[in-house]
Amino acid sequence: MTGDLFANEPPRNLLPFDGEVLLLRDIMADDEADKTFARLQSNIVWQQETAKIHGKEIPVPRLTAWYGEVAYRYSGVYHPASPFPRIVAPLRTLAEDLAGAAFNTVLLNQYRDGRDSVSWHADDEEVLGENPVIASLTFGQERRFHFRHKKTGDRISVDLPHNSALIMSGGTQHCWLHQLPKTARQVGPRINLTFRNTRPEPR
Repeated sequence: MTGDLFANEPPRNLLPFDGEVLLLRDIMADDEADKTFARLQSNIVWQQETAKIHGKEIPVPRLTAWYGEVAYRYSGVYHPASPFPRIVAPLRTLAEDLAGAAFNTVLLNQYRDGRDSVSWHADDEEVLGENPVIASLTFGQERRFHFRHKKTGDRISVDLPHNSALIMSGGTQHCWLHQLPKTARQVGPRINLTFRNTRPEPR
């Protein structure tokens, strides 16, 4: 099944089964959302990480930053614990209010243009718990986001607009993969903040 879902209606589950995904629009005043995007772009210490994939070190096709109470590791990239900066702290509170969950870490991604992307993956690491709640805030350019069920291959697509939040919960991370693919369209930068509750790595 392939679908294009747009949230021009009250929030509803975008997934047909095995999880819950809600798209929330206009999560703050328009002018504040514009200012938030500009502040994040200017004030966050963005880095281009190098990930180890299939034994090869490959530059990550986006800029990233990590803040939170515990460290985080993925694909050979290690982010040490780091205090939430002043600009991110109120966004954490907003994400918690929207999702009805507590978050202690955030991964920020800046997609500079259509060549930047994130490939198929799931946020299903053991440190995130059994059925993690993840709040993903979007500021800047609208981009299309895809889900693919791990077993059935069902696909769902949704456009993530400026000033929006995607709340993923239930079995979403264990049953579905997601990606933000490259696009040949001329698009501007997008900043995404993915809030989660991360456990310390086992020693």
